[in-house]
Amino acid sequence: MRLRLVVALGFAAIVFDGYDLIVFGSVVPALLQHPGWDLTPAEVGAIGSYALIGMLIGAISAGALTDLLGRRRLFIGCLAWFSLMMVGVALAPNPELLGVFRFLAGLGFGGIAPTAIALVVETAPAARRNLLNAVMLVGFPVGGVLAALLAVALLQPYGFRVLFAIGALPLVTLVPLAMWLLPESPRFRRARLRVRMLRPGQLLLFSVANFAGFLLVFGLNTWLPQLMRGAGYDLGSALGFLLALNVGGVVGGLAGSALADRWSPRWVATVLFVVAAGALVLLAVPMPVVAVYAGVAVAGAATVGNQIVVYGYVATHYPTHQRATALGLTSGIGRLGAATGPLLGGLLATSGLPLNVSVFAAVALLGAVAAVLAARGRADVAGELAPPAQHQNPLAEAA
Repeated sequence: MRLRLVVALGFAAIVFDGYDLIVFGSVVPALLQHPGWDLTPAEVGAIGSYALIGMLIGAISAGALTDLLGRRRLFIGCLAWFSLMMVGVALAPNPELLGVFRFLAGLGFGGIAPTAIALVVETAPAARRNLLNAVMLVGFPVGGVLAALLAVALLQPYGFRVLFAIGALPLVTLVPLAMWLLPESPRFRRARLRVRMLRPGQLLLFSVANFAGFLLVFGLNTWLPQLMRGAGYDLGSALGFLLALNVGGVVGGLAGSALADRWSPRWVATVLFVVAAGALVLLAVPMPVVAVYAGVAVAGAATVGNQIVVYGYVATHYPTHQRATALGLTSGIGRLGAATGPLLGGLLATSGLPLNVSVFAAVALLGAVAAVLAARGRADVAGELAPPAQHQNPLAEAA
């Protein structure tokens, strides 16, 4: 029962995390036309990026605080914070305050993933850690789909403020439930506070893997349809195209995480990065449209899905007293890839270079190199083998 509660509450929080981030793209046309604001596309793009900057700071800060204060406290705190800030986003009287509240909300967005992942990984049995973590993290694309559907239904008759206000619902739903029902991580309660520096080389490699993963996820979701049209494909609406990418991502995240539990997340993440590179190169080769959509689904499984695997890779590699800090640092730095991806795609879309999709393939290969070098042996015990000597039973304390 405890495990189901942790996964369910984490999934719901990640759904709103994904919704609040992705709904901004759905309201861009309304913001550009809003009377009295006179926003340019560049100004709207800047406002959208403020949340990503906040996420970087929030992920790094919340990760370290989670290892000091506990997973439950930070999870509830981040959830309540970003929900409250979304009230400010919905009521913002001018573009300047809209940007400020988006940045402040980003602090909470960034903290949700490290705390939720730590809770699930430390509550789940070892044989299902990666899979249950993936079940929770697929809430992000689910939130994106929800944002798109609600934008179609509500934006025209009610305006963008209603869509932003929906993002504040956790304040009166999930936050009270979490305060009442969410348990603290059993491993965190048993772990003693130990201060030990994270290995910088290994941390850098995990950060590069996250950077590559986020760049592929956000870059392809933003620009891949346009890049494929530039390659000569008549794909019609981008909706079906992006649906194939993200449905593939859900399947890839669940299947890849199940395989990571059976073997090693190190090798699953590496192989998926290589598969992503191959799929993206093939997409630059003329093929029937049906084959293109199949290739897009495979690319989604190996990019969107692989980012879920990479999260699990980091989480199961580090011991309890370092887990959330490592997740926060690597995912926070990785968020730079989320900002870089759309910029890179925009440059490629306007460059006229042949085979420009292959540039994303090169990023995937960079991720593969980082993933395979980040850890040696089984990742889920690598961080447990050399705890301080004063602990009588370190394997029981570490996760």
